[in-house]
Amino acid sequence: MERTLCSGVDGSSESLAAARWAAEEAVLRDARLHLIHAGGPGPKEPGPAGVVARRRARQILDHAEEQVRSVCPSVRLTDEHAEGPATAALLRAGEDAVMTVLGSRGLSAVTGLFVGSVAQGVVARTNRPVVLVRAAERQPDGAVVLGIDVTGPCDDVIEFAFSSARVRRAPLHVVHAWSDPSPASIGSGEIALAEQPKQAQEWRGFVDAVLQPWRLKHPEVVVTETVEKGRSAPMLLDAATGAGLLVVGRRMRERPHIGPQTGPVTHHVIHHATCPVAIVPHV
Repeated sequence: MERTLCSGVDGSSESLAAARWAAEEAVLRDARLHLIHAGGPGPKEPGPAGVVARRRARQILDHAEEQVRSVCPSVRLTDEHAEGPATAALLRAGEDAVMTVLGSRGLSAVTGLFVGSVAQGVVARTNRPVVLVRAAERQPDGAVVLGIDVTGPCDDVIEFAFSSARVRRAPLHVVHAWSDPSPASIGSGEIALAEQPKQAQEWRGFVDAVLQPWRLKHPEVVVTETVEKGRSAPMLLDAATGAGLLVVGRRMRERPHIGPQTGPVTHHVIHHATCPVAIVPHV
């Protein structure tokens, strides 16, 4: 089956930036790019409303294709005007995709990003990777940054980060923030019982052990590590300054009466990072 990337377009500068980014990513991954426009009356809607919706959708898709071709003339390209709410249509289209690429509404590096309701809905509910791209100048071809939690590492997240670095021929910068557990959680032999320099050494050892199989699988990827005591979100945002891509995980779980959620670190990162952010779901 042909590998596919999906990109939602609605005519906004954010969605066009996402489509251009997705086109370059599709070429890197030897995949087809599928542009999808959804929302409002669907393509089968009868009467004047349907005619207007189809005309408007065609204009949006044609403009997006022009933007895509301007940066990647060789990309394999298809498009779709989907029926139904945008979030549901994007979730359907992305079920078998390598990733779904969406636009974030960029405010500023100080106030961060306001992530629209459609993007938030897709991120919270999909079981496939989603990349959020802000409408700004083309991002630098910097390192891929991976946020990792060695207390519950996820193969899907790590593999996505390594493969992204490999196709870009970019270095991979792995970030892990550790903290002292609460006294109630410390058991016999816990790391927290050691002196702090010893704790730092132990955490670095854990990170190295988790990464070792992936280093062997992707020997061409140059890996650097930041393993420090501190808060995860600020450390990730600092490491991602000037990066080409930031990769974080999202645990697929639902809270009763609330529904699908993103974790606090991922939530903070996707609202404040200034580079494209890949959110990779995991169990």
